[in-house]
Amino acid sequence: MDGNRILLIYNPVSGRSQIKSCLSDIIRVLSRAEYIVECYPTRSSGDARRYIRKLPREYRFILCAGGDGTLDEVVSGLTDNPALEGIPLGYIPLGTTNDFASGLRIPSDPVRAAQVVTDCSEYVCDLGRFNRRDYFTYIAAFGIFTETSYETPQELKNQLGHAAYVLQGLTELGNIRTYRIKAETESESIEDDFAFGMVTNARSVGGFDGIRGADVDLADGLFEATLIRLPANLLEINDLIQYFSGNIPETPLVWHRKVNRIVFSSDEKIRWTRDGENGGAHKRVTLENLPGKLRILVPRRDEDIALTDRRYGAQHEGFIL
Repeated sequence: MDGNRILLIYNPVSGRSQIKSCLSDIIRVLSRAEYIVECYPTRSSGDARRYIRKLPREYRFILCAGGDGTLDEVVSGLTDNPALEGIPLGYIPLGTTNDFASGLRIPSDPVRAAQVVTDCSEYVCDLGRFNRRDYFTYIAAFGIFTETSYETPQELKNQLGHAAYVLQGLTELGNIRTYRIKAETESESIEDDFAFGMVTNARSVGGFDGIRGADVDLADGLFEATLIRLPANLLEINDLIQYFSGNIPETPLVWHRKVNRIVFSSDEKIRWTRDGENGGAHKRVTLENLPGKLRILVPRRDEDIALTDRRYGAQHEGFIL
């Protein structure tokens, strides 16, 4: 195995096919850092996961270029493959919202993101498991707007960017409904009608920073679980706005807990999304936090990233490449 060999796996249609204009620049940055770069463009949905789960351990690290969905596939492939246990992952965000990269302060410019992995630190963070066989890096959700991301046509995403999600989401407003959901955590159980639910490990959701508050730690072994009841009038809608803006500490419309594991059950199949991609329809969904499962390459000098992992009680050492 060549110690400087890396795999760049990229989605050629993410972010308005942005990779086409900067792939040579990305490779040039990596080559100047004396890496031998092997490239693999994904061909279809699920291709990244299938490809990576079969790889031998021949690379210094894996570098993923794409949106949140592509990242989800790559992470899932790494987790499926015992030979790649503990291998670091670099990320070049190319999608429309890139919530995970935003939370880690990975630059949105692809070439700058490539430069990060040539002078970086290794950050150990949590990973989510969805019904024991699938994974998510930052969000699993159901209800209003969750179908927006995977039902928004790729052409519309490419043309309009983040605005495409908003436009597509507006088409759902006339079809708002609730679901009878029972949610069970390690310490309590709640059953009610909810219009929306999300379990997150992120500082940004849907491109909006701070939506889950300022106390989110990506490496504490805990998710932020949020269930929202349907507002009955304009006053209750205002309460929701004030709550998520941080202006009021709580509202009866929102149930929020920090959890390590949570089980959702219902009498009907409910459609879920994982990291913005279709997660299927289920009557029962178990979400578990896998502490310290993901090793991600992040900017070496960034005061916004807590490189001291409180859960493991030790400072992450710089990953010298």
